[in-house]
Amino acid sequence: MELNRDEAPAGPIVTGFSGRGFRIRDTVFPGGLLLTPESALPWEDCPAVEALTPGALGSLCDIDPAPEFMLLGTGGGLIQPPRAFVRAMEERGIGVDVMDSRAAARAWGVLRAEQRWIVAALMPL
Repeated sequence: MELNRDEAPAGPIVTGFSGRGFRIRDTVFPGGLLLTPESALPWEDCPAVEALTPGALGSLCDIDPAPEFMLLGTGGGLIQPPRAFVRAMEERGIGVDVMDSRAAARAWGVLRAEQRWIVAALMPL
């Protein structure tokens, strides 16, 4: 029997955690992180979950084609975002899957390996 390692998915993949932040290969993002299939950006002005609005995501969801859905990592624990935020995202045709940021980072890797066209907003741990 021959075992072959799957190719790494294209784009950024979270490879670890550092303090309250995230590691992508050799780059550490010390706070929040915004991910698209093609880029990783620091989320420097990340609000508290309770204050989250679509505007706080900047242009994260403006990729073409539109993302299937968004993974929202709410930090060290699962905290439900405001219902108004979820409704506003759904009105744009983007579902929101909420989990703690470590779980969201792991889910990101699995879903990108499946070539899913998604975005992620990961709040600091």
